[in-house]
Amino acid sequence: MTKKSTYLRKIFSSTALMGVLVFGVPAAAFCGFYVAKGGTDLFNESSKVVFVRDGDRTVITMANDYQGDMTEFAMVIPVPTIITKDQVHISKASILEHLDAYTAPRLVEYFDRDPCEPQYEYSMMRKGMVNSSAPAPIERQAALGVTIEESFSVGEYDILILSAKESGGLQTWLTQNGYKVPDGAGKILRSYIKQGMKFFVAKVNLEEKAKIGGEMLRPIAVAFESPKFMLPIRLGTVNSKGKQDLFVYALTKNGRVETTNYRTQKIPSNKEIPVFVKDKFGDFYKDMYTETARKEGGNGVFMEYAWDMGWCDPCAADPLSKNELRELGVFWLDGDRDLTPTQRKLIRRPRPQAQNVFVTRLHVRYDAQSFPEDLKFHQTGDKSNFQGRYIMRHAFKGEMKCDAALGYKKSVNKRLNTEINTLANLTGWERSYIRTKIDEDGKGKPFDLTGETQNHDWWNRIWPQQKD
Repeated sequence: MTKKSTYLRKIFSSTALMGVLVFGVPAAAFCGFYVAKGGTDLFNESSKVVFVRDGDRTVITMANDYQGDMTEFAMVIPVPTIITKDQVHISKASILEHLDAYTAPRLVEYFDRDPCEPQYEYSMMRKGMVNSSAPAPIERQAALGVTIEESFSVGEYDILILSAKESGGLQTWLTQNGYKVPDGAGKILRSYIKQGMKFFVAKVNLEEKAKIGGEMLRPIAVAFESPKFMLPIRLGTVNSKGKQDLFVYALTKNGRVETTNYRTQKIPSNKEIPVFVKDKFGDFYKDMYTETARKEGGNGVFMEYAWDMGWCDPCAADPLSKNELRELGVFWLDGDRDLTPTQRKLIRRPRPQAQNVFVTRLHVRYDAQSFPEDLKFHQTGDKSNFQGRYIMRHAFKGEMKCDAALGYKKSVNKRLNTEINTLANLTGWERSYIRTKIDEDGKGKPFDLTGETQNHDWWNRIWPQQKD
């Protein structure tokens, strides 16, 4: 390969994931309607990692969203132990897309009934609301304190596992082998070396990539054993121009996963918002997340979903199949493989079936200042369900001729005012902007009570309204 000007390239949607340095290298109970979801595609600078964890056993899958000149792709990932070829697997991007869709925050809608019809108690509706590169010569390597522990190829990737005695030697080795190390990496590399961590180095094998075809790189999965349950994100901040969004999907047997060194909190949920947001849900969710993170000082870890993999309510996508879960590395699943479509039709299950897999989705927006430490996790044992869920309620707009109609219309107008305040507080949008959008949309406008109040509330004409 010929030498060329190199620079940091985009990995994982222009971000560095799991402390990745990217270097230039030469050469059923739910009674509403689910209508939209807030997936990772809303965020331009984002990364995805899937953790499968039980005891000290871990399988981590890294979604590689690199686009551009493949000769300029490379990554260096700190890992807690030496990795061999048998421990690396090339996975399928479609499964991560499915997992993202399944766990994404969602928008749902309800439709009010005619207030003039007899009213019944719809307990199911209430229950449905969830609160719920070739290596350098050996002599040179030894002089630099760098050891190539393993060297192998998997799919379209050529992989090296390195250990190092000091960061200066590692930086020199990387530079001599064509990697451009960004300023500021030495200090962070030094901290990982002191922890005894190894370095997983991968670049694209152009011949193998040509055989496979396609423009995207497939995800890399790595299996290992380590008592460390952590994600080294600090190295990734070196080559970032600003904040990055990281999505962590943790699959466990023992309930929710949370961070131990940063506060983990739930994303605002079960909020009622005006119906015009249906066509602007992406804008809403991005701005809501930005405002929520700002209020937390920029270093919050937000839970967007926590649920048993066997079911969902409401479903933004079907739960992952056993085959998909095994592909992600869920090693404790047993029983038969997935049923065929015909077999599924013949079986009527009376209730959702647990898969003994609990999924937690965490969302972090980070930079070097707001997250000076790597993410450290633990399993809480809490299996209560949670999801980011936002509600639209459509008012009944048909003809209403009954004494209850005026009270209903007043309640809708009061509800709309509450929704406007809620939306403004969640997103930072101006109330005047929200009211303009409601007027433009038309469907969620308040009732015009001119005349109706005058005719019904006759007592207001006797006594002027007192101010509280």
